[in-house]
Amino acid sequence: MNTSSANKQIVARFNREVIEQGDMHAFNELVASDFVNHTAPPDTPKGPDGFAAFFTDILRPALPDLTVELHDQIAEGDKVVTRKTISGTHQGVFLGVPPTGRRITIRVTDIVRIKNGQYVEHWGNADLHGAIAQMK
Repeated sequence: MNTSSANKQIVARFNREVIEQGDMHAFNELVASDFVNHTAPPDTPKGPDGFAAFFTDILRPALPDLTVELHDQIAEGDKVVTRKTISGTHQGVFLGVPPTGRRITIRVTDIVRIKNGQYVEHWGNADLHGAIAQMK
């Protein structure tokens, strides 16, 4: 398997096991200790702890039945770009909005740099305005 294919599989595994299933053992395997999240919100640690907290403290409590659908993956060198949709039922506070019970979708584009089979850098763009509109 070439490096691009292997890197795409790592990102697909992260989306399936960490984001969708909440497997933090997989998170620890797939995210390097020196990981940097370049799009972490202000006042959020940019390392692995801040990245993990987004999934465990924000996303999964708000959308406990969430699913991730990968639409496109493009790999070049050590980077993988993924266009995906995260969907789930809004059952917990999300982006300051109390639970509505509505099914919402969040369109996301991520760029991940992989080194030695692990995430070392992340840049992301999520349609949070669209998600808020769906909750109101």
